Amino acid sequence: MIRIVLFFIGSLFLLYFSRRSLVNPGTHGFYRFFAFEGILSLVLINHPHWFSRPFTLLHLLSWLLLFTSIYFVVQSLLMLKKQGGHADREEMPENHSFENTVNVVEEGLYKYIRHPMYSSLLFLGWGAFLKQISPLTAILVFLVTGFLIAAARVEEKENVQFFGNDYIEYMKRTKMFVPWFL
Repeated sequence: MIRIVLFFIGSLFLLYFSRRSLVNPGTHGFYRFFAFEGILSLVLINHPHWFSRPFTLLHLLSWLLLFTSIYFVVQSLLMLKKQGGHADREEMPENHSFENTVNVVEEGLYKYIRHPMYSSLLFLGWGAFLKQISPLTAILVFLVTGFLIAAARVEEKENVQFFGNDYIEYMKRTKMFVPWFL
């Protein structure tokens, strides 16, 4: 019962955070909302198993992904703040202010991957999934992965429109989520 209440409260927060994007399915935030919901579900479903059998290979891999997730989100936010600049975008009213950068950031994690914040969510989702694998959590983690890929692809189209050729060249030099891999 507590997990259902937490899901409801978490979903209300996510609805509020994503409210502008949810009215426009053509934006990256629309797909990101569903990824957030899937991750919330994974965390709450597998929460009872987070500290059981802590030294099994799956749990160690899970913790590695979870700590990597934290590192990625912190580093990417710092780089966006440091080098991204900021401007309001009238053509993108759904965006949050931290998303409206005026420079293509190519330092830190952004030197290797275009979407470290989505990578963070991907690692969070897979880390939560590995705590207790079941058919339901497998479906959820693949849905999360699909929604994150969709969000990244839509965001890349938005970035090409805003940054032009600079972003196209940047895409050629970087991977989407995982350095040297994906």
